[in-house]
Order: sequence, then C-alpha cells, then structure tokens
Amino acid sequence: MSSTPYNEALGQTLIERTIREKIVLVGVTLEGHDEDETDLSLDELELLVDTAGADVVARLTQRRDTPDHTWFVGKGKAEELKELCLAVDADTVVFDNEITPAQQYNLEKMLGRTAIDRTAVILDIFAQNASTLEGKAQVELALLRYRLPRLRRGATAKLSQQRGGVGARFGSGETKLEVDRRRIQKRISRLEHELADLGRTRELQRKGRTRSGLASVTIVGYTNAGKSTLLNRLTQAGVLAENRLFATLDPTTRRLALPGGEPVLLTDTVGFVRRLPHGLVEAFKSTLEVASQADYLVHVVDGASADPDGEIEAVRTVLREIAADRVPELLVFNKADLDRTAVRELVDGHPGSVGVSALTGDGIDVFLRTLADRLRALSTVTELVVPYERGDILAAIHREGEVVSIVPEDTGTRVRARLSEASAGRLAEFVVAEDSVGTETASATNMGSS
Repeated sequence: MSSTPYNEALGQTLIERTIREKIVLVGVTLEGHDEDETDLSLDELELLVDTAGADVVARLTQRRDTPDHTWFVGKGKAEELKELCLAVDADTVVFDNEITPAQQYNLEKMLGRTAIDRTAVILDIFAQNASTLEGKAQVELALLRYRLPRLRRGATAKLSQQRGGVGARFGSGETKLEVDRRRIQKRISRLEHELADLGRTRELQRKGRTRSGLASVTIVGYTNAGKSTLLNRLTQAGVLAENRLFATLDPTTRRLALPGGEPVLLTDTVGFVRRLPHGLVEAFKSTLEVASQADYLVHVVDGASADPDGEIEAVRTVLREIAADRVPELLVFNKADLDRTAVRELVDGHPGSVGVSALTGDGIDVFLRTLADRLRALSTVTELVVPYERGDILAAIHREGEVVSIVPEDTGTRVRARLSEASAGRLAEFVVAEDSVGTETASATNMGSS
C-alpha cells in the first residue's frame, strides 16, 4: 500500500513492495456515533489495509464532538499518536475518518511519516484490482480527482519555476506545482471524454439487451458477500471469486433460465462498502447504472457478518446515490454453510428474504423460485392471437416469456403469456385488445400480415 496511489502527477501505479508497510489505525468517534460503531468500522478498515498489502500494528481511538481543524484529533492525542508511531516503528498512519488536505499536511509534518485516510486505502485497492480498459480509466479518474487538491508546494519549489520569457515583464513563470496541477486537470478531462465514449458504447449494448425482451436482474451487495460466487453457481460464469475485498470490479452479464423456463439476464456488479468514496461512485457511475436500470435487484448479504444490517444500509445508501433505490429488491442472506443459525434468524427477521449458500448450493432452488415469482408479479399477462402459419411468433413468445395458456381457434392460436414491455411492443400486431363496445379485436386478424 502507498500513501499516494500515484507517484507522478499523471499517475503510474506504484510498484508493489516486497516488505509490507506497518500501519497505525486512527478512529475518532464523533457526536451522534458510539464506540461500538467505531470499532466495527476499524475492523473493516484493517481488512482493507490487509487487502491493500500492509499490516496493522496498532490502533488509536478518541471521542470528540467535532474534528480538530488542524490535526483532526486533538493536539494531545496527536502527540500520543506520534509516540505510538515511534514505539511500533510505523510507516503510515491511516485515519478511518476523511481528513482534509490541510489536516493531512499538518499531521505528516508533526508525525514525520505519511498520513492518509480510508478513501486513499480504497482507491489503492481499486487501482490494484482494475483490469479492463474502462475499469482502469474509472479508477485513474477517481485517483486523480482525489490527488488534485492534495498537491503541495515542495521545499525546492522556487528552483523549479519555468521562466515565462525574457525580461521581468513576463513574470516569474509557472511553479512545478502549477504545472503538475495543469497536467492533472488535462488528464482528468481526457479520461472524462474516454469514459463518455465508453459509456455510449455500454448504452448501445444495454439497448440491445433491452430489445431482446429479457428481464434484467442485477446482483448488488457488500464487498465479499459472495456475489460472484452466486453468479458462478447460477450460470457457471467462471468469474474470479476470492475471499477478499473488491476481488472483482468489472460487471459480468450472463443468461439464466428460471424454473418456469423464462430466461433473464443476470449481472454481477462491484461490491459496496461503508463510506464508499464519492469520487469512486462518480467515476463508476456508468458501470453502476446497470443497477438503476434493472428490473429487479438481488441484494446479497453476508449472513455470517458481525453487522449484516449495517452492511445492508451501506449498500442501500449507495443505491440511493445512483438512483437505484426504487428498483425492487430480493434480500438473499448468503454463507449459510458458515453459520446456518444466523442466516435462519436473519431470514426470519426480514420477511420475504431467502437464505442460501452460494458455495454449496444449499437454498438455491428456493431462491430461484422466489425470484421467478417476483418477476412474474411485475409482468402483466398479455393475450395474443397468432396465425397458424406464424410458428416463428409462437417460438418467440415461448422464448421471451412465460406461456400461461394456449387455445386453438378458427383464425389462429390464442396465447396468454407473461411478456416484458419490450416483447409485448414487438408483438403488438398480434396482441388482442378490447374495443369500446367490449368485443375483442386483434390486429393479427389479417392472416397475411407479417
């Protein structure tokens, strides 16, 4: 792990170190919060630090009504932190709370070592795990936005000025700080344009899936809750699934056949975490839009977690931020193989939820039946009359929806089926409608219609 995820203004990821850094964690309990909440957050931060490639050697906590504007912690606690760092020979201090650039500068000056916050750790992890072109661009954009206000004038700044021209009338020229800031701003602008282009490509792909008429189901959840494992269990997708935070960042979509035979598109997304950096949410917005545009969300929760309800709320906070909180969700408590009793109690405490083990497959049948029932409840039953010679239309109805009944008639086959809006729209000429006097008419009565 590193204090600054990028070692140059334009950003190149740092070379992984062979010796793991020693980290001291600092948590401040502010007004309106309690110590237990701080301890849980520090436990999670320790996991994040370990994922980033460093070791936690000590912790320090404090209760304050408001943060100190100079060091975030009080002056006395800052002195205590300095002594602790010397005692354990720490390389870096990581604050669980977000610290300002000025506070970071003052802390590093006093402590004589690097001081960063939770956001920097998460950004560092994302930088290590990004693999696709879009994922790397999104992470670099978030990193540069984070780094820009933290650029500082170095001790040799006066020696690094570039002359603006010959003679004093041109001024003293740009400092290296100004040059670095301008280069980062240009890189940010370029990344924004690249991501906009990639976003348009993703939108075309999304429209293509919409035209397929298949319902869209998106898996969301806290990081390391087992989303990728569930996707692999259901679709044999073969995506990376490891017992660590943020193992996968890029969305993966696979086709899934529900128990009734109707197919859906199932998409895995990046995991969420408490206080997910706003810059990351903004940078990944085009990726996270798959959740806001889904027909249904499968919210996977780690049933063996120490604070499952807190993780549920953390996920819902991010969903609100990306306007996905209105999409209906199915709570799925995972990891029943680790703690079956805890999962059963969570299911009892959250009516309508289900418990599974994505690793062993326990409860998957119940989950699929529940999901199928929820999706059917969202769809309306459409009645169509299909000419006998249009076997292709009957095949499309079976492929894209769930057939409720089929009745042969003189003019064709009367079919009642649950179809998505897109499918019903494409088959509109065969849909039966009620006219003003209550008699049924079908635009498909013209037997020669296409």
